[in-house]
Amino acid sequence: MTTVSESAVEAQVEDLEDKTPFWQKAKTMARKQPVGVAGLAVVILMIFAAIFAPWLTPYHPEYNDFANMLTPPGADYILGTDQFGRDIFTRILYGARTALFVGFAAATVGAVFGLVLGVASAYFGGMFDLIFQRIMDVFMAFPLIILALAVVATLGTGTQNVIIAITIPFIPQCARVVRSNALAIREIPYVDAARALGFGHMRIIMRHMAPNVMAPFLILFTAFVGQAILLEASLSYLGMGVQEPTPAWGLMLQGGAEEYAESAPWVAIWPGVAISLAVFGFNLFGDSVRDTLDPRLRSR
Repeated sequence: MTTVSESAVEAQVEDLEDKTPFWQKAKTMARKQPVGVAGLAVVILMIFAAIFAPWLTPYHPEYNDFANMLTPPGADYILGTDQFGRDIFTRILYGARTALFVGFAAATVGAVFGLVLGVASAYFGGMFDLIFQRIMDVFMAFPLIILALAVVATLGTGTQNVIIAITIPFIPQCARVVRSNALAIREIPYVDAARALGFGHMRIIMRHMAPNVMAPFLILFTAFVGQAILLEASLSYLGMGVQEPTPAWGLMLQGGAEEYAESAPWVAIWPGVAISLAVFGFNLFGDSVRDTLDPRLRSR
């Protein structure tokens, strides 16, 4: 009778993994996906602005210069001031911190929970999978913004509650995609071999199945960050997200998009440009990551 050792199972897993060095993948992506590199440049610029905001502007985001309210762009205020005399350039830089914090926090928590639940659903199957998928169907029946609004209306406003509200719609999206990939991995012989060796369910899920669905996970994660930034801005614009005086791009739009659209258009234009560039950058980068990691697109 042939016995299968743990080292044999690990060797089989390693043989199935893509051993291409990360730097080589990055070089290939830069050559084949120049648009993705442009998106990555926007993301890096946004991170740079968020980190070095105190050194890039002499003003504080909450400083009010009442003598220069609604001042057009000029030498002292390169992007102008808002209706409270606050420097718009400064608030955009600090608003990048809010956008990135909410975006990465919501995307990370939502994607990780979706990864674990999706793999577990595929692994256990049967009634657990059936019930879990019907629950996910209920959540996915609601548009992202509607579900986020419902959560914020229940929990209240604030940065922490906004993160929770954005995280919840992400979980079923990630779980559904990950499950479809994990179903194929469940049928690979090394999973059966791991069960025969007596490995626990959690070890099989986390060590032998989850790492092999990282490609769709990373693709979803980059897409989720852009969606989270847009959702945070939308909730803040509606008055149900981040609250004053926290610098946030959605709040800046709320304060100037309608009332000052004609008399001081810069109040709304620059926050809108910042939101558009951030979402555009993450989406371009996410598309390139998908094209690089998806074996069906890699040869095109």
